[in-house]
Amino acid sequence: MKIVRWLYFSLIFAYLYVPIAILVGNAFNSNRYGLSWDGFTLQWFVAMWNNPGLMEAAKHSLAVAFCAATVATVIGALAAIGFTFYRFTGRRMLQGTLMTLMMAPDIILAIALLVLFVMLGVSLGFWSLLLAHITFCLPFTTMTVSARLQGFDPFLLDAARDLGASESQVIRRVVLPLLSPALIASWLLSFTLSLDDVIVSSFLTGPSFDVLPLKIFSMVKVGVKPEVNALSTLMVALSLVLVVISQLLLKEKEHAR
Repeated sequence: MKIVRWLYFSLIFAYLYVPIAILVGNAFNSNRYGLSWDGFTLQWFVAMWNNPGLMEAAKHSLAVAFCAATVATVIGALAAIGFTFYRFTGRRMLQGTLMTLMMAPDIILAIALLVLFVMLGVSLGFWSLLLAHITFCLPFTTMTVSARLQGFDPFLLDAARDLGASESQVIRRVVLPLLSPALIASWLLSFTLSLDDVIVSSFLTGPSFDVLPLKIFSMVKVGVKPEVNALSTLMVALSLVLVVISQLLLKEKEHAR
């Protein structure tokens, strides 16, 4: 049975990661087409760095991802605190709305936001893309922080109030410090989601504002260039680092309970 289990999981991991391994290997392969291994090289990373269009799109993506992750984490944390510690009319409906937004297909969200921005006269570009990325990151940050708050000891809040702390001081000096690992994990998750997004970005970015996923998509239409392999390798590495950091932070919080 152990052999069957080992074989089963090996096949699953091979199916998931062999394509990524081939892509990463071709980023260091001197053969331009990746048909055979012709030796180790870093020339594709140099070519990627010297491609101004690619670098400009990378700057745009990093700027949008940083701003969207920061704003979504702040709003999501405040929403999670409100849902957990306060009772008000419509609380359940708001929670359900956020869950629905998280489960909705990206293309539906993209079309809905596009129609809304056209009606409001919002120009497509940085701001439309930023608002859209905040929208689809918000449910994930709210749910992540809410999950951390489920095990929160309410007596800590009562103790702070008994010592004379105001409501804002309780949140600022008790709740937020204890939530810091979840907040960092939410920010990293949102940053990764925003950086990797293709569908929503394809609808809501203007012709003068190119982002990295769309730039890569346009480049692979005529074949996968080695610069794309190099850039994709860097994005895989960045996503991997962010996911590992977020998981370590969440585990650290669990051990601290």
